Amino acid sequence: MSTWSKDELRKISEADDLHISPFREDGKTYGTPTWIWSVAIDDALYVRAYSGQDSRWYQAAVRQRAGRITAAGMTKEVAFEPVEGPINDLIDDAYRLKYHGSPYLDAMIGAPARLATIKVMPRENCAHSRPSWETQLLTANRFKRR
Repeated sequence: MSTWSKDELRKISEADDLHISPFREDGKTYGTPTWIWSVAIDDALYVRAYSGQDSRWYQAAVRQRAGRITAAGMTKEVAFEPVEGPINDLIDDAYRLKYHGSPYLDAMIGAPARLATIKVMPRENCAHSRPSWETQLLTANRFKRR
């Protein structure tokens, strides 16, 4: 598992356009992108399900543990890890700071959403990642020579 670069995390945390797509049951097909709020704490990215643990994207993220996000003009393959414990207080504070004044804030720092908190981590060289066009070209050329 890799970590976010400071620049990537800054761009994502400053944006308000994160869409999350956990894999579907087949482990290959991305789910429908769902717009959600995100916050960064230290070098980590966190998201919560507004509807709590009953949220479809949350359930898929917990089951599949992988998918992708699109935010700040980037599309990234990611891994998901459920979060509990004291970090949730810091996440609440980050939500208050970023989304102050929103009528949805109370729900996002309430118990149901807190129970549906996910850490989002970038994935490198994983089985679910599609090879880049460069890798596909190199592989194709290697087999042509044989």
